[in-house]
Amino acid sequence: MTKKFLDIFKSKKPIMAMIHLKGETDEEIFERAKKEINIYYENGVDAVIVENYFGNYNHMVKVLEYLKENMPEKVYGVNCLDNDTMNFELAMKYDADFIQLDSVAGHLDLINDVTFDAFMKLFRERFNGCVMGGVRFKYQPYKSGRSLEEDLRIGMTRCDAIVVTQDATGQETSMEKINEFRSIMDDDFPLVIGAGMTPENCEKQFEVGDAAIVGSYFKDTYKDTGDVDASHVKTMIEARNACL
Repeated sequence: MTKKFLDIFKSKKPIMAMIHLKGETDEEIFERAKKEINIYYENGVDAVIVENYFGNYNHMVKVLEYLKENMPEKVYGVNCLDNDTMNFELAMKYDADFIQLDSVAGHLDLINDVTFDAFMKLFRERFNGCVMGGVRFKYQPYKSGRSLEEDLRIGMTRCDAIVVTQDATGQETSMEKINEFRSIMDDDFPLVIGAGMTPENCEKQFEVGDAAIVGSYFKDTYKDTGDVDASHVKTMIEARNACL
């Protein structure tokens, strides 16, 4: 590792926006992604995360190629869902600044966790960027049998920022859970609010958290299935800026 996570970004409280790869055809998915990328960057978002939420691996490749070739100066990341190896490989090939892994601790039984630990050490040596990792993340299983404190402590050795969410996409992450994570983690270890941030709650959440991932709020319907609305992006960034 040669970078510290928060040093990647210009803002003191960075906001990362999701590229969900929505669309009916390959062409529509690509054109929509390019449009969303422009809206996000033009309205002050600090980074985009390319994720196969609606799309597939091939759609990710095309969008990442576009970012590498046309916006190498911008900050962007990758989340290849359910395939941690491909997550690292895509990030390395297309010069992503960071990756997001939905789980870095707690999601495996103890036997498989030993293999995962070795995997993380191997690929973090190869990858020059940063890793955001979830613990007790939305939709992820809990199989370790360890306490939250144990899993967080282990997770902190496997990534550069811990991501905290509640139970579902778009659901507000409770201050109770945010504060619980912060009370266990080292004060200087980055904590990312991974779901449910809005202009209304960002001030209190940023008092504890260091960064945020925003997806649903940026859509016209405030749901993940909607279309990115520039006015929502602008409102969120203005609210974030007021917290600085």
